[in-house]
Amino acid sequence: MNEDIRQAMEDDDVMVTLELDDGSSLPCEILTIFELDNQNYIVLEPQEEVYDSETDEYEIYVYRYFEDKDGYRLENIDSDEEYERVADRLDELMDEDVFDEM
Repeated sequence: MNEDIRQAMEDDDVMVTLELDDGSSLPCEILTIFELDNQNYIVLEPQEEVYDSETDEYEIYVYRYFEDKDGYRLENIDSDEEYERVADRLDELMDEDVFDEM
């Protein structure tokens, strides 16, 4: 993980801005970055909480996370199977209180 991001996560104030398809921007806090099956994933929470009344939960966003010497990039998770594996691992991390340690 990029050392700047790692240090900022330890300082509890890591923000990124998502550029949405409609041209708008959505500032988000990085909740965590974790590895699963040799792939990194990033978990983002919108700065302005987005409430989903159908699920009675606040939305978070999960993307594939790639990092190289030029910076980082995010990719959508395309398959339902991959998303389910990632969601299961995220549930495990939440049960382990990983987010409270950040």
